Amino acid sequence: MRMEIDLTLNDDDVTFEAARSDTLLDVLRDNGYTGAKRGCDTGDCGFCTVIVDGEPVKSCIRPISQLDGADVETIENLGTQDDLGPVQSAFVDNAALQCGFCIPGMIMRSKVLLSENPNPDEAEIREALSENLCRCTGYEKIIDAVQDASTRMTGEADVAADGGRVPGDGACSGCDCFEGGVDE
Repeated sequence: MRMEIDLTLNDDDVTFEAARSDTLLDVLRDNGYTGAKRGCDTGDCGFCTVIVDGEPVKSCIRPISQLDGADVETIENLGTQDDLGPVQSAFVDNAALQCGFCIPGMIMRSKVLLSENPNPDEAEIREALSENLCRCTGYEKIIDAVQDASTRMTGEADVAADGGRVPGDGACSGCDCFEGGVDE
């Protein structure tokens, strides 16, 4: 049996046709929103995390039938390849990704954390991301990226137009990355 679901998706009002048994992840991916990844289909890995009504949600286990009228945000709403959002650019600049499969979910959960707690410590970041798995990075660079995103979002760090650090911002203390190269 097919049904219509009305959502606010990435700030746009949309209506999708879906089977009652479809999950939010099914509907998103079937309609071109492929940023949320399909991992375990059991809610264990967090690859499919999106934001629903301000909360991180594992979309692979959330029935679409429960979401009529919900406000849904996916990673597609955070930025573009040419204009990354602050959390996205922090992940890139801190090399907090390898295969990239878990990263959309990590970024979405990080966005919620930083909206609730703009200056989390390492323990708070680890707790907030504990429902998202990464099998490649070892998490250290992910933690660094969230800490960096925190400073970017609170305006404590200067960010270059390309998302990188600004020369003289202290991020490269002791290195010569801006000396004698094209970045001068």
